[in-house]
Amino acid sequence: MFESLKATLADLLGGRATGPERRSILHGMKSALVHARMGVEDLEAAVQVTRTRLAEHRAQLATMQRRKALAEGIGDAETVALAAKHETQHAERVAVLERKLEAQEAEATLVRAEYEEMMAQVKAANAGVGSAPSAAPRGPTDEELGLPDDSRLRSELDGLARQRQRAEKDASADAALEALKKRMASEG
Repeated sequence: MFESLKATLADLLGGRATGPERRSILHGMKSALVHARMGVEDLEAAVQVTRTRLAEHRAQLATMQRRKALAEGIGDAETVALAAKHETQHAERVAVLERKLEAQEAEATLVRAEYEEMMAQVKAANAGVGSAPSAAPRGPTDEELGLPDDSRLRSELDGLARQRQRAEKDASADAALEALKKRMASEG
């Protein structure tokens, strides 16, 4: 969700931005984090809406089950049939909303963790830290090795690294989705 922000953070924490450029990037990132925070809050609000809808449909399902039982007790076949129809509809809605809630909660948890990680990195960058707290130690720079400055090649390598990270995250998300589908199929 925050791929471009993460890439900019990597550049900032990797020491590829200095002086006024660094301050400008930090200012832009703080603004982006405010918008990201709003996105996290929107996801959490959607989770709450789904919880509320799920509770309503569970209550309606329970009502239909009671009505069906009462109608069976007095031998009212027409009311039993109607209550059974509505019971089935509410049961289906409850099942869908339960799956939706599970997916929304998982997404909100994932996005919140990403947001908090980025917030910590921005705080570190704001404090002047030159590398990410959890990143592996950097090797020697081209300048330290006496190599010419090849910013085009460095940019291309950084882009490839970001693509690889994105592909790994996509593969992980696909695997998690497949596992969720299998679990839902076995429960249903």
